[in-house]
Amino acid sequence: MGASATRNIESSPLYNHDLAPTATPSQAATTHRIARTWGTYNYAALWISMSVNILTYMLAASLIQGGMDWKQAVFTVFLGNSIVLVPMLLNSHPGARYGVPFPVLARASFGVLGANVAAVLRALVACGWFGIQTWIGGEAVNVLLSTVWPGWGRVPHGAGICFLLFWLINLAVILKGIDYIRFLQGISAPILLAVGLVLLGWAYVNAGGFGPMLSARSRFNTTSEFLRFLIPALNATVGFWATVSLNIPDFTRFARDQRSQMIGQAVALPPTMTLYSFIGVAVTSATVVIYGSAIWDPVQLLSRFRSPVAIVVSLIAILLATLNVNIGANVVSPANDFSNLWPRKINFKLGGVITCFMGIAIMPWKLLSSYKTFIFGWLGGYAAFLGPIAGIMICDYYLIRKRVLSVDDLYLRGGAYEYSGGFNWKAIAALGLGAAAALIGLVVPSVRFLYDYSWFVGFVMSFFSYLVLMSGTKVPVHEAALEAPVRN
Repeated sequence: MGASATRNIESSPLYNHDLAPTATPSQAATTHRIARTWGTYNYAALWISMSVNILTYMLAASLIQGGMDWKQAVFTVFLGNSIVLVPMLLNSHPGARYGVPFPVLARASFGVLGANVAAVLRALVACGWFGIQTWIGGEAVNVLLSTVWPGWGRVPHGAGICFLLFWLINLAVILKGIDYIRFLQGISAPILLAVGLVLLGWAYVNAGGFGPMLSARSRFNTTSEFLRFLIPALNATVGFWATVSLNIPDFTRFARDQRSQMIGQAVALPPTMTLYSFIGVAVTSATVVIYGSAIWDPVQLLSRFRSPVAIVVSLIAILLATLNVNIGANVVSPANDFSNLWPRKINFKLGGVITCFMGIAIMPWKLLSSYKTFIFGWLGGYAAFLGPIAGIMICDYYLIRKRVLSVDDLYLRGGAYEYSGGFNWKAIAALGLGAAAALIGLVVPSVRFLYDYSWFVGFVMSFFSYLVLMSGTKVPVHEAALEAPVRN
């Protein structure tokens, strides 16, 4: 990319420093852009830090509360994460090759302005996850205060006050900037892994060993009963990371080469999710033996510990780790997505602040009111929109454009991705068809399976409808786009 082309991009209203393409090592020496320096270890560490979190624990624990035994629950988590790894790696490729973040990549298929539809849908889901993690952190603060100050339990709206307090802490970290966020994210996994092992040890002792704690049987009497729960549970497990499977270019844009990001993700995501899920499954199964009912919320479980010291130490660890994971996993993407709405006015920090306020507006306490709301409502609901977006972007990049993009035109009006006034209405139509096909199962009981498989149904419907709609569209090939991509 020449100097004149760079100046042309930088003067565009679709450009800002946070959305700019990352530079290859040779380019970084002559520009002020961030270089592509991440290797295999960085991507493995990224997924370990994001997978080892309270919501991974709660996802697996909710499967036990829903009626699965430990083997069924662990297998469901492993299978779901192995499935979602496929679109994850497919969407990773253009990020690593061209160095562009998710909202900019979406401009190729949705149009330079239409990409905001995909970006905002993704951002709203991230805001929901931000609110959920913040609510969990606030819950931990509430239990912590009640432990060290018993009178706190009589304070009106104590849980809400603690939620807002933890929310303010998150906001303060966001205002520190992206470098501080990446530093915090790197230390979250060991802390939460330690908390998980403490809970596992407690369950082992109090339940009388692994035999009793894993003895809880499946509550499904027939195969059909099991499948009725497995289908939406598997869909929810895929939906758990369907968010990051879209915005993974936000991270792979920093990759030194394709091999590093692919191996790093493949060796870390399914194994780490499965391992930490086993801890959630085992501890939740043990609560059935110890208390007679499944407790899927680790904060509520910790509140039953008899030792105040154990409660305080564990909850402080959960607070720190939840803060780290929340900022790293649920702020980077929506901050970029909101920045894409108005690049000249909204930078990364302002996008993060918007995420904070949207996290309150989504009312996360309602999303965590029960495992049914969490699995069938939240995870299954947003999967109906994210599956179609993934289908469209993957179809566009691999089948329509044959992996050739013009980086300059992704930042310019009137270029290859202008379509009709900045919108590719064929992509919007394919998105609508995919989402409608999945959501119709909510209102027509006879086709409920469409909603139970919302991510899969939406992905397939949008993929093929976009392919058909774009079949007669002439796609320009810009050889200049291949000037300095990561080719391998």
